[in-house]
Amino acid sequence: MAVLRRVRDVTQSEFQDFYQAKRDMCLRSVLASVGDRALAEDLVAEAFTRAWVSWHTVRHHPAPSAWIVRTALNTRVSWWRRRRREVALESHLEVAATENGDAGLDVVLLAVLRRLPPRQREVIVFRVFLDLDTKTTAGVLGIAPGTVTAHLSRAVATLRDQLITVDHLEVGS
Repeated sequence: MAVLRRVRDVTQSEFQDFYQAKRDMCLRSVLASVGDRALAEDLVAEAFTRAWVSWHTVRHHPAPSAWIVRTALNTRVSWWRRRRREVALESHLEVAATENGDAGLDVVLLAVLRRLPPRQREVIVFRVFLDLDTKTTAGVLGIAPGTVTAHLSRAVATLRDQLITVDHLEVGS
């Protein structure tokens, strides 16, 4: 019989179950926001590490997967602030079709998502990729529910216009 490690009355298997069930979804969500597969993988790994350390608290969060994604995105900002003089931010924004093809995201959709303003991208990630309701998304992002709705509406309209334009260009080719 395997001995399970406990961290403040939480079994390792409980966290492992969460990790296995939510890792890919969280990775796709972060990838949609940052556009770089390697960076997204690093951020998600860091976020899950932080979740494990604080699992006694995180497991009671209304949306633990949203906690992971928000932590990953916050970590990106922290890393960027530390390195902004060394590495240009634009180097992290490039989307390579070969790197992102196996992430479960369409390369064209990912490219269009990258053109959205950051807050609209975040709302799309939480509302669509993580399937959170407006109130939970607002709480996670620290904005009003009406602001979530407005950003979602603008983002969807932009995505619709961009994807229809891309589709027409491909059909005309």
